[in-house]
Amino acid sequence: MRAVGKQVRLLRERAGWTQKELGDRLGYSEDLVSSLERGRRTPQREFLEAADELLGAGGLLKALIEDVERAKAKARVRHPAWFRGYARLEREAVEINFFSMVTVPGLLQTEDYARVTFTVRQPLWAEETIEQRVAARLDRQETLTRWPPPIVTAVIDEAVLRREIGGRKVQQEQLRHLLKIGRLRSITLQVLPLACDENPGVDGPFILLSPKGKPQVAYLEVQGAGRLITDPEEVRMLAARYGAIRGQALTPRESLALIEKLLGEL
Repeated sequence: MRAVGKQVRLLRERAGWTQKELGDRLGYSEDLVSSLERGRRTPQREFLEAADELLGAGGLLKALIEDVERAKAKARVRHPAWFRGYARLEREAVEINFFSMVTVPGLLQTEDYARVTFTVRQPLWAEETIEQRVAARLDRQETLTRWPPPIVTAVIDEAVLRREIGGRKVQQEQLRHLLKIGRLRSITLQVLPLACDENPGVDGPFILLSPKGKPQVAYLEVQGAGRLITDPEEVRMLAARYGAIRGQALTPRESLALIEKLLGEL
């Protein structure tokens, strides 16, 4: 992936464009282009095909597609064994609902924010393990850019947005990222305010997932262990709880306004 990224960077620089300019022309964010060029993120077929044409690569990038897709398939084994069942269902999901009280949901994290969440683990992880986990998390985010994208809703506790995980700069970038993706048609962000005195989510965070053509499931994760819930009654209760949490949260418009306010305070 680093080799592919170097090719993209050299072709971009030959064209005299910045990462932002290339991203704007291809319909991708500057952060994504930066991650691709550093080998931190796996490029999609669509990106390589479009970049090949736009940068006049003469088929160089298109020729890499088969190798990239093979590497992408292998990269999925970097998830810990207890997480792979959920990751497999997530890739085929048509709807994903997050309730987060500790960190920003993984699918919505920036690269630097994600790296911090792995770096601070105790006992300490090896640098290689951290980079593998970061790359795997960024690879999962391709779920949001496929077509058609899954419908995603996320209720994030206000405390998560106020906590400067990784420091002020990392948190600023994360808040900007949330503002950007929160305006996408397929993603709805809501903030559960600190002033909420009847929080129905006090039992902790969870995820509701609807795989295509399959019943809805739920996922819980705590202290490095995950549990996939398939029992219909347990899933039903969590779904009802999620509805109550959304009812207590700020509206999507109010939530984006609060994120903008918090960003201005940093």
